[in-house]
Amino acid sequence: MPRFRRIGTFVAALAVTVGVTTGTAHAAIAKTGPVSVAYVEVNSNSMLNVGKYSLANGGGNVFDIGVIFAANINYDTSRKSAYLYFNPNVQRVLDDVASQVRPLQAKGIKVTLSILGNHQGAGFANFPSKAAAEAFAKQLSDAVTKYGLDGIDFDDEYTEYGNNGTGQPNASSFVYLVTALRAAMPNKLITLYNIGPSATRLSYGGVDITSKFNYAWNPYYGTWGVPNIALPKSRLSPAAVEINGTSSSTAASLAKRTVSEGYGVFLTYNLGAADSHTYISSFTKELYGSNAVYTK
Repeated sequence: MPRFRRIGTFVAALAVTVGVTTGTAHAAIAKTGPVSVAYVEVNSNSMLNVGKYSLANGGGNVFDIGVIFAANINYDTSRKSAYLYFNPNVQRVLDDVASQVRPLQAKGIKVTLSILGNHQGAGFANFPSKAAAEAFAKQLSDAVTKYGLDGIDFDDEYTEYGNNGTGQPNASSFVYLVTALRAAMPNKLITLYNIGPSATRLSYGGVDITSKFNYAWNPYYGTWGVPNIALPKSRLSPAAVEINGTSSSTAASLAKRTVSEGYGVFLTYNLGAADSHTYISSFTKELYGSNAVYTK
């Protein structure tokens, strides 16, 4: 994922109903406010960390979406085609969804898979044909189905377009890819990490894929930047923070601005194993009016 870190239903506010123990009864407490997203670098951290944070005031999950970071789009030089690749750590998470993903989903947290370039020239923006884009879309939807995931996140970085004799970004590729993916999984999340050539190629041949995304977010941590995509505010995150990397005062300020300006998503990156509830509280107090609680 980019600079400032190591160098996605359409609603204005997400309401999640959770069970909170009160004596022997369970009271339904609604969490209202922006959708909170947590990217997890699974090369070094567990997806289960996403489910360890709740709100002190009501008990709802702090995070609504956990993103497995990251699978890759690789290039087969013999077949001259892109293919979906899982490094050993991503594959470990997927092989162990029963303990790494299902507990999160049982809490109501969506778990998606981020797809990232891998320096091999294969990218979302340079499929040589509609058929090639559709073939990769099928690999993505098949993975979502096989592992019982909740969607796909596109992150067009580190592709190095042109490597291995691959083409440069074209106008049609990403439109074909997202159109096919949305058709294959109409009820799943498709999110856009708003960076790279794909993010600026959302329309082709009279087809605009903007509405096919559930959410889009700013890729630059510690900053405020409204994604340049014509989605409603409820589906955008102009704020982006790296947990324990962006200062807590900046995180709080970005969260406050998210609420005051009516945006519906708040993006975080690099959730690790350490108890970070103090830091996370800096933004949950602004987003939800509550401190965060950590539970092992």
